Amino acid sequence: MIDTTTSKIEVNDLTMAYGSFVVMREITFAVRASEILVIMGGSGCGKSTLLKHMIGLISPSAGEIRYLGQRFDNAPEEERAKMLRKMGVLYQQGALWSSMTLLENIGVPLREYTSLGDREIREIASLKLALVGLRGFEDYYPSEISGGMRKRAGLARAMALDPEFLYFDEPSAGLDPISAKRLDDLILEIRDSMGTTIVVVTHELASIFAIADTCIYLDADTRIMLAQGPPHELRDTPPDQKIRTFLTRGES
Repeated sequence: MIDTTTSKIEVNDLTMAYGSFVVMREITFAVRASEILVIMGGSGCGKSTLLKHMIGLISPSAGEIRYLGQRFDNAPEEERAKMLRKMGVLYQQGALWSSMTLLENIGVPLREYTSLGDREIREIASLKLALVGLRGFEDYYPSEISGGMRKRAGLARAMALDPEFLYFDEPSAGLDPISAKRLDDLILEIRDSMGTTIVVVTHELASIFAIADTCIYLDADTRIMLAQGPPHELRDTPPDQKIRTFLTRGES
């Protein structure tokens, strides 16, 4: 049973499907304030699909999603827009506009959703870039910086509106181990300094054990969520051997 008194995000009996094909069914879990949840599982289990449901890109076939106790998946358009303003998303490739500088990229949501002037937008965008370690790179284009820097610039844009919730889709994909660790450290720093509630889709073991307060495991074979809990507990005392195999990569 979900404790709705402490939960920031609640997913209740969620079924994800494409037409008659069911990806996952009856998923139930909660995320508490300032918690980092990792969605994990093997290829094809629906990790990214679940994230897309949580940010409103796909509608559930059954069940519900709530933010701060308020129904999100079928909310009226105006209420839904208010809830979306509280979310920031870092997509797998960063999703930066190649024709814009980093500062201009971060300024896009500020121009679209606020009435701030050019000077204020530039100041805020510069601050967000500084927060992710990109001070001095305001006028660079995405093609002029490394993959790890593009991920951090994408994170700066996701943080532009000071979101209450941050979503990451495979943030370490394509990064070398050092860049991946820097990104993990940055995610923890954001959570600790800003109190942001964070959801991460990843299959990277180093990231799972470094950042996750709690994890959920989606199983592609049974099409159900097998467990929720801290990664070390799920590895050491798993409710299903599949979870231990995943978290140890099959090592004894």
